[in-house]
Amino acid sequence: MQAQRRVLWFRRIALAGALLASIVVVLGAWVRLTDAGLGCPDWPGCYGHVFPEAGRGFHKALHEMIHRYFATTLGLVIMVLLSWAVANRKTRGQPFGAAVALFVMVCVQGALGALTVTMLLKPLIVTSHLLGGFTTLSILWWLSLEPERRDASERERSLRGFALVCLAILALQIALGGWTSTNYAAAACPDLPTCQAAWWPPHMDFRDAFVLWHGLDIDYDGGILSNPARIAIQVTHRLGAVITGIALITLGILTLRRAAGPRLRRAGAFLIFAVLLQIAIGVSMVHYGFPLPLATLHNAGAALLLLSMVTVLRRLWPSPTLAVVT
Repeated sequence: MQAQRRVLWFRRIALAGALLASIVVVLGAWVRLTDAGLGCPDWPGCYGHVFPEAGRGFHKALHEMIHRYFATTLGLVIMVLLSWAVANRKTRGQPFGAAVALFVMVCVQGALGALTVTMLLKPLIVTSHLLGGFTTLSILWWLSLEPERRDASERERSLRGFALVCLAILALQIALGGWTSTNYAAAACPDLPTCQAAWWPPHMDFRDAFVLWHGLDIDYDGGILSNPARIAIQVTHRLGAVITGIALITLGILTLRRAAGPRLRRAGAFLIFAVLLQIAIGVSMVHYGFPLPLATLHNAGAALLLLSMVTVLRRLWPSPTLAVVT
């Protein structure tokens, strides 16, 4: 019984970490959208200080440092989880490999965070940093979810392959969203459902739109791509959103129809809700001219979508032998 309670507390700490990681992801979006990524040109401090000094550029520096404070706190929580996993690695039901992977991920994130600043906001580095943040959030959420005390039914197991495909589609769409943001292409299509008053805008430059590396010593603050390249990125992101929405809603409906347990059924319903919410945010963002709060909320919606997808996957792979006492 004592061992099971230790595992339960591990999951509670992981839940706290997931909540903190979601804040870090949203703050990262806020920093990016307010052009504060270079508010502190050095790392880990800000002009050599732990707290930015008052003066020119103070607000952007403050945005960046608040993000770093939360990210550092998250790193400490992950270190606690790793220490807990190591100390209790022989306890039945104690996750260990995922805790190690989480620690490695946060170390990579720290390196990417430093490179984001020192390499002048290169889109490949910033997008990789974004994906690392979402990966960290996903692992923490997975660790926080309690395994179910039952075996998956045959109808549930038949959904596993499609669910993994949906996860891959969602990951690609999040990467496209990051690429759109880091290349300042979000406002390239100010209308919806058309783009530049055309269903397929002429003169789109797909060749330059997805060049991953343009060389060193280039400041990407504000973007360097031509407008045709930015339009191509935004159109690709919109097409990806349609594909992702169809795939995830289909998965949600199939989950509702095939779920043998209430938790999986709720997970499927929430996945559909998260997709519809993200669509509503995206449409509103274009309609109102890309206001900062809605643009930030769009990133939060992507995080919610990912958490919903992870929940469905967790319920499709129940581990009755690892169930803990609630």
